[in-house]
Amino acid sequence: MWEHLLQQIQQGNRKSLARALSLVENEVEGYDVFLERIPVRTVPVIGITGPPGAGKSTLTDQLIGCIVAQQKKVAVICVDPSSPFNLGAVLGDRIRMNQWYTHPDVFIRSLATRGSLGGLHPGIIELTEVMKAADFDYIMVETVGVGQSEIEIAGLADVTLVVLVPEAGDEIQTMKAGLMEIADIFVVNKADRPGADAFVKNLRMMLAPAFMHHREEVPIIQTTATTGEGMDKLMQAIEGRTQQDTHERKAWLLAERAYKLIQRQRMRDVSKEDLKKTFEHSGENNLHRIIRQYYN
Repeated sequence: MWEHLLQQIQQGNRKSLARALSLVENEVEGYDVFLERIPVRTVPVIGITGPPGAGKSTLTDQLIGCIVAQQKKVAVICVDPSSPFNLGAVLGDRIRMNQWYTHPDVFIRSLATRGSLGGLHPGIIELTEVMKAADFDYIMVETVGVGQSEIEIAGLADVTLVVLVPEAGDEIQTMKAGLMEIADIFVVNKADRPGADAFVKNLRMMLAPAFMHHREEVPIIQTTATTGEGMDKLMQAIEGRTQQDTHERKAWLLAERAYKLIQRQRMRDVSKEDLKKTFEHSGENNLHRIIRQYYN
């Protein structure tokens, strides 16, 4: 079954790709061997993150249009927040990107975070690798709205876009220690609003000390995703960033992905539900003793 699926995926069969993603997502028997057999193929992964309400979905929709206009193919993973209780989610991106669902050069997969705190699905690395086996020129991953510590997208994407809006103002300072440091490109969306130019100026001033310490200058692109203004410049910046990717950064990305996968495997036998039942019977005072049991 797995071998046939891989052949179909490489031939551009979207139904087989969708089925393989579901099987891998649910860790059906044999999925790990299937992942090992996927041939290495370099496909740029574009990560799109930022605070809620910044216009990430509308920006993603416009980027799809730019890629399709170049007669290229793109896969999009849209991650939506899920309930911490039943792990379900309202997949709103299906509404915003409905014009692309039947387009032959576009494949969109909506996922829930399933309780993950990093703004991504827990199996996002494996699912992205499956998509790389297909005939896509780009893979885009849109995260949920994240805060300063939820920055896992940096370990997945070759190019990370951090989307901000002019109203962010002093909130930039609270994000500086986390979200702001992962950006390969800053996108100031809704740039038609008052104060956009001043916001960009302040952002450059805030980033200036990092550039003085020999860090490569991060492009800041102003866009208005609802009208498409600035999208050509953004696409050029993305293409430029993917072409200058260094060997050192590639090694870092691979190390991050490997670390996450190893971490998941080591934690596989740890169940939150089992821990909850244990504490219901033993009480909170036994916290460290119970933790040591998992170490031994």
